[in-house]
Amino acid sequence: MAKTSARLLSLLSLLQARRDWPGSLLAERLGVSPRTVRRDVDHLRGLGYRVRAVKGPDGGYRLDAGTELPPLLFDDEQAVALAFALRIAAADGTGIEEGAARALNTVRQVMPARLRHRIDTLQVTAVPGPGPRAGAGVLAALSAAVHARETLLFRYASPGGADDRTRRAEPHHLVARGGLWYLLAWDLDAADWRTFRADRITPRTPGGPRFTRREPPGGDAAAFVTARFRGSGSTGWPCRGEAVLSLPAAEVAPYVHDGTVEELGPARCRVVLGSWSWPALAAGFGRFDAPFEVVGPPELRAACSLLARRYTEAAAG
Repeated sequence: MAKTSARLLSLLSLLQARRDWPGSLLAERLGVSPRTVRRDVDHLRGLGYRVRAVKGPDGGYRLDAGTELPPLLFDDEQAVALAFALRIAAADGTGIEEGAARALNTVRQVMPARLRHRIDTLQVTAVPGPGPRAGAGVLAALSAAVHARETLLFRYASPGGADDRTRRAEPHHLVARGGLWYLLAWDLDAADWRTFRADRITPRTPGGPRFTRREPPGGDAAAFVTARFRGSGSTGWPCRGEAVLSLPAAEVAPYVHDGTVEELGPARCRVVLGSWSWPALAAGFGRFDAPFEVVGPPELRAACSLLARRYTEAAAG
């Protein structure tokens, strides 16, 4: 019996590796007769796998998707990757924490000890995000509309309160940013691209008609959404400036993110940063808590003067 079970797992692994398998080749790889292959295929069908016979000179088999989830087969790396993903989702998911935790427990129970040890070493602590999370049902509905290219009808709760209007948009992409989900869509009423917080969306059914997909400026959904948050219509920051800081480059580099750092000496470095406004950029250089010289542009120098006056007034007050 153990030998038969091992052969069934080997057969299933082969069927998952490629689309079509000639029966004679399967028999050769498994070291059995074609009759045994046919019998093993019947066993897999009894377990819920849809193994379809393929016509041809030698005959063959194909593993198709079924209506129910049969037992799955993973190699070691696949099993560990799945368990890691489930543990992270269980700690900080999008409304699927309970399901992810139960799935992780199911997977872990059937793992050999060597693999259980690997996933047990991963401990994840979730830090609450900046706001409410979108439910799994909402994300699934939005994702389905994106895939089907179907006009989305929805109510959108603005920060100031609920909006009872039914809004119409052509959904393009779901983007995760800063612990929240956003929908990038072409707003049919505004005739422009918009980003909507997924947790504020209440989809209405049925949806609207199908549409011809259009691409956002630049063609990259993630870059476009990032640019919108920066207050820019392009992929870069609307305000960029350069300054020389009286700090070693090694101490500055970990905190500049998408900026650049150039070493000028043991305790001096040239830094280029970007921000959504000039005062914010000036404050960005000031956060390093060290003397700095503005290289340019003039707008950055003017913003530093503006902040100096404000800070002086705040200190005096």
